[in-house]
Amino acid sequence: MVSLNHWPYPLWIAHRGAGKLGPENTLAAFRVGAMHGYRMFECDVKLSADDVPFLMHDATLERTTNGRGIGGERPWAELSLLDAGSWHSRTFAGEPLASFESIAHFCLNNGHLLNIEIKPTPGSAERTGRAVAKRAQALWANAEVPPLLTSFEPDALAGAREAAPELPRGLLLDTMPPHWLETAQKLGCAAIVCNYALWDAPTVSMVQAAGMRTLSYTVNDEWAAERLITLGTDGIITDRVDLFSPVA
Repeated sequence: MVSLNHWPYPLWIAHRGAGKLGPENTLAAFRVGAMHGYRMFECDVKLSADDVPFLMHDATLERTTNGRGIGGERPWAELSLLDAGSWHSRTFAGEPLASFESIAHFCLNNGHLLNIEIKPTPGSAERTGRAVAKRAQALWANAEVPPLLTSFEPDALAGAREAAPELPRGLLLDTMPPHWLETAQKLGCAAIVCNYALWDAPTVSMVQAAGMRTLSYTVNDEWAAERLITLGTDGIITDRVDLFSPVA
């Protein structure tokens, strides 16, 4: 059971696999991050039109693939043929979109840990939360450390809790809306994951006093990382896998 007193995750987490060094959310990026010594990764997971979980941040395909339109409206058989690497560089030309299954097996087979951001196509938050959590529960059934499920969408976290209540959850925040702490408590969250600029000493103390851990995204500067470490926060999600050594 993940809790304030039992937190099995490392401080450093590689954003979308390898930050900017590889094509985000692909298996190639995870391999790059692992080559830099990272053992925990963050990624975005959504559903295809036929309910196959796959990795992608944007709702639309244009920025990170050679496809067009809304990814969640395409079947996995079509999505799996797209080039998700050429946009980044020639080195990764032809790299396919990653299925959630393939990333899970990569992490499990190599002893890596995973922060799964549930990133639903608009209008499908609860359904996506349920489906991703249910699949994660099955894939990590025999793992010592479960994945951490996070989302900006409370409905996605509610769906995840319904499908797999034993998997730890974290509420993502880009601002501090009214009742944000109460929302996280109602969802049974083990962590709050904030834009790093939102953390200060009173807020860190308040969250930890409520029995939750404090994580930050996306931290790419040394001064920001040093500040968060001084504040006593519990997790730093970074693009700069080439700058920050997770074992230092």
